[in-house]
Amino acid sequence: MHTNNSIISCVALEKHYSRGGETVRVLESIDLSLARGAFVALMGPSGSGKTTLLNLFAGIDRPTAGSLMVDGQDIARLSRSALAEWRARSVGYIFQLYHLVPVLTAYENVELPLYLQTLTRRERHRRVSEALEAVGISDRHAHYPRQLSGGQEQRVAIARAIVTNPALLLADEPTGDLDRAAASGIMELLTRLHKERGQTIVMVTHDPATAAFAERSVHLDKGQLVESKVVQL
Repeated sequence: MHTNNSIISCVALEKHYSRGGETVRVLESIDLSLARGAFVALMGPSGSGKTTLLNLFAGIDRPTAGSLMVDGQDIARLSRSALAEWRARSVGYIFQLYHLVPVLTAYENVELPLYLQTLTRRERHRRVSEALEAVGISDRHAHYPRQLSGGQEQRVAIARAIVTNPALLLADEPTGDLDRAAASGIMELLTRLHKERGQTIVMVTHDPATAAFAERSVHLDKGQLVESKVVQL
């Protein structure tokens, strides 16, 4: 059921793919409501549908059946252009492998999403500077990705995700390519951003240590919701 406090609400949500003439049911009958301002971990074994669900929330993919409301918008009903505009405004996405543009500096990578909005150069500069400062990487603003450590690259990627001040921050295995020390630093950063900025964070992870930073965990298995619980912090 969708309430005013829900940023994500899905009822009987399904996602199927056709593969070799057969129907692959990736998600089946997902009923889920996530509160605005929550920090949620999506957990489950490989192939359980975690990333597919995250991509539905992001509007990257469209549901096969069921309803999906995200930040008050029925995104399945949007045209492709309207969906792109909505995504640029409402969603920040953090990838496991950073997806930074190698020929752009950290500053320029963070600035990229702002070109989809009507902003002055001064306003873009202000937002990029604030985002880089928020993730603690202002001193690396002129560095290229190849000049950064994995942890630093992920901080730039997080700055890029938050620079538009989206209502929803989605993270797909944000620490999966990092060593334990760097991973812990990234999770402490996401926790601080969540508390300071009040953004909703939905994070896919298979790692219990990473999931422990979230306030709530949602477990999927074979495309079905099997457990949802509040984490005792």
